[in-house]
Amino acid sequence: MPRIAWQPCGDVAPGYECATVPVPLDYDRPRGPKIPLALTRRPASDPARRIGSLFLNPGGPGGSGVGFVWAAGDILYSDEVRARFDLIGFDPRGVARSAPLQCFDTTDDAVATLPPFAFPYTPQEERIWIRSMEAYSAACDDRAGPVIDHMSTANVARDLDLLRRAVGDEKMTFAGYSYGSYIGSTYANMFPDRVRAVIIDGVIDPVSYATGRGNEAKYLPIDARLVSEQGAYETLQEFLRLCDAGGDTCAFSGGNPKQRYDALAQRLLADPAELPDGEGGTFTYGYADLVNDSLGAMYDSGSWPDFADLLQFLDTLTDPTAAAAAVTALRNRLAPPPFPVEPAYDQVLEGFAGVWCLDGDNPDNVGAWVAAARNADRRYPYFGRAWNWGSAICASWPARDRDRYAGPFNRRTANDVLVIGNRYDPATRYQDAVSTARMLPRSTLITLEGWGHTSLLLSACVDAHVNTYLLTGRAPARDVTCRPDAVPFAGPAAANRSAQPSPRNQLLPPLTAGRPSR
Repeated sequence: MPRIAWQPCGDVAPGYECATVPVPLDYDRPRGPKIPLALTRRPASDPARRIGSLFLNPGGPGGSGVGFVWAAGDILYSDEVRARFDLIGFDPRGVARSAPLQCFDTTDDAVATLPPFAFPYTPQEERIWIRSMEAYSAACDDRAGPVIDHMSTANVARDLDLLRRAVGDEKMTFAGYSYGSYIGSTYANMFPDRVRAVIIDGVIDPVSYATGRGNEAKYLPIDARLVSEQGAYETLQEFLRLCDAGGDTCAFSGGNPKQRYDALAQRLLADPAELPDGEGGTFTYGYADLVNDSLGAMYDSGSWPDFADLLQFLDTLTDPTAAAAAVTALRNRLAPPPFPVEPAYDQVLEGFAGVWCLDGDNPDNVGAWVAAARNADRRYPYFGRAWNWGSAICASWPARDRDRYAGPFNRRTANDVLVIGNRYDPATRYQDAVSTARMLPRSTLITLEGWGHTSLLLSACVDAHVNTYLLTGRAPARDVTCRPDAVPFAGPAAANRSAQPSPRNQLLPPLTAGRPSR
């Protein structure tokens, strides 16, 4: 059993503690080689009444739990929860500071391997994308260390259970957001008797993700089985509906916002705009840029006034300089803050592919991604390609983890699991929260009738149930429906717009190297 030697993080994160814990690279060889896991802790502010440790993961995969706790440790949950729990973030194996998978000498080399567009649209772009993903996989095959074969979520769950014992907790208290919900589902089903309180928010259906149903995995990649494009498209329609209803509070409300958006998309597809770059030159803003910015905005309804400004400037294009400034304003609002200390190598696709391609079954022919992306885009315009091409690297990924977990996902846990789904979530659709709650014999579903990715910082009603659950270990006796604290474009225009970016952009950054993340 490893001991955790907590030390002050210093100027990097004042008031927080840091540690590195060795864990087995391969749990089939527990006395074999070890890899280091990076942890951080926000100590309980009232240690005399401390209940235990609350482990956290922000999603991705490839998201840093250390960075998540540094960014959010002072704003997540209630004062009482922070008083009685140590909040612990960890970087999953192979990610960020925990034996990171590195496939290139520099981050610039990794980025240079990526296509020069957010996702492919034409057959020629599809071929470019496929070659780029094959080149990235080949680089990982050439230089990756042994961790590449041991990054499955099952091994993350095994690490979590080891950490639980190392901090002295009899049972696990965990909150996982987006892809982090799959960590929670996996832990709950691998170690059902060790669950104290597990929250999964922004939920991935674990069967869809791991194996699919029936023979789906033979012809549908993971992303096609998750149907995130449905959530994204329906959330966009909600933005357009609320913008229309908001009148003067939404800059894009004139005429019919849905028709205007569709026409703008087709116009940018045929004739991308040239916008000033502020340095005497121009940059091209095309269809894929619009879709990517739209998807990013759908993650956080607090950004919708800025997004409406951008659409209005692009649609009229009477002031290209203002349109360029609106692009910058929206992207700055949605961008995650920099780490206090930037790593020498910033993973681009490694943290994502190293997990995604090991966890789930995929077709063995890259043509499945071509068909899935096109079909998805026909059903749910704009976002089918954006979501489905993100995992095409799995067609050529050089690693496999023989110890991944593929179910069952319906084990009876020692205590209830709390499942939270946002009705209009552009990344993890609400239907997955419903299906996952139905799978788990001991679970309660909270439905947030809101907009955006996960429920974080969106509803005092959800927060109250979460805080009570964490403190008592008891979920609500029956499923619950909550309303959001704010409705976009309702009330005076000034009330819809904050001078400061939403703190949500510190928690769940929507895009990584142009790839949507969960």
